[in-house]
Amino acid sequence: MNKKKSNSKKAVMIGCGFVGSASVFALMQSGLFTEIALIDADKNKAEGEAMDISHGIPFASPMRIYVGDYDDVADATIVIISAGTGQKPGETRLDLVNKNVAIFKSIIPEIAKRDFGGILLVVANPVDILTQVAIKLSGLPEKRVIGSGTVLDSARLRSKLGQHLSVDSRSVHAFIVGEHGDSEVVAWSSANVSGVPLSDMCEMRGHYNHKENTEKIAAAVKNSAYEIINKKHATYYGIAMSVKRICEVIMRDEKSILPVSHMIHGVYEIDNVVLSMPVIMGVDGIESDIPINLSGEEALRLKESADALKNIIDTLEL
Repeated sequence: MNKKKSNSKKAVMIGCGFVGSASVFALMQSGLFTEIALIDADKNKAEGEAMDISHGIPFASPMRIYVGDYDDVADATIVIISAGTGQKPGETRLDLVNKNVAIFKSIIPEIAKRDFGGILLVVANPVDILTQVAIKLSGLPEKRVIGSGTVLDSARLRSKLGQHLSVDSRSVHAFIVGEHGDSEVVAWSSANVSGVPLSDMCEMRGHYNHKENTEKIAAAVKNSAYEIINKKHATYYGIAMSVKRICEVIMRDEKSILPVSHMIHGVYEIDNVVLSMPVIMGVDGIESDIPINLSGEEALRLKESADALKNIIDTLEL
């Protein structure tokens, strides 16, 4: 039986590496929570991050940021998991599978023991696989276990399109779906700028080489994480803002549409695989899928993305 969710405004961050710490820093400034507990295998690291970030509270909203333990999960609204080995130069997100599944096998049962009644947000990579692992090991309802998925990839896409068209990226509506990784799919056929189809907007702005430009932008988005890792060894600010945005949608019950990683049942002939598709999301997690239009080729590539993830899931002992 799942405990009724408490009315607390408490978050728990499990994992205080670059991504976890940057996310807590972004959340500290958001005013969404009254307390954030930090958990890490290295307690000193968690303590140092909690101290450092909490010194910014006088410039934000009143709250507590402190080192916690798994008992803090019991009354949390959102538990975020960023714990895991980071991606190294030359590695794909899927290369991290076995190392990080082993880490999740120690974390998720601890959460399950606490009769957790909130939303579980997985940020560690490979996020789709680990979200599926978290659903299986936690026993939580699928709608309450989500991954950050392609929220960041879609933001990168909107950013690139905004630059290309010289328009505000917030007016660009475009999604990346599928795996958060190499098999991700840009849903070009449903992309628009404030309701104007993308190809029409491109021509209005003097761009006519659609195929060449879309291929270039898609490649830049897909490879941006590798490029950042090669230059500075890790990515964390973009994902931190994505975590903040997901938490906003949940805490404010916004019913916003985000392409989070979640269990798919019967969309485009995909079943029982976790990957990203847009959903309406609020305080109780996922409310419903949004069936965006995909071209035949995009739907085929989405199915291939799902199959690649399923092949890996099938090799795991859970």
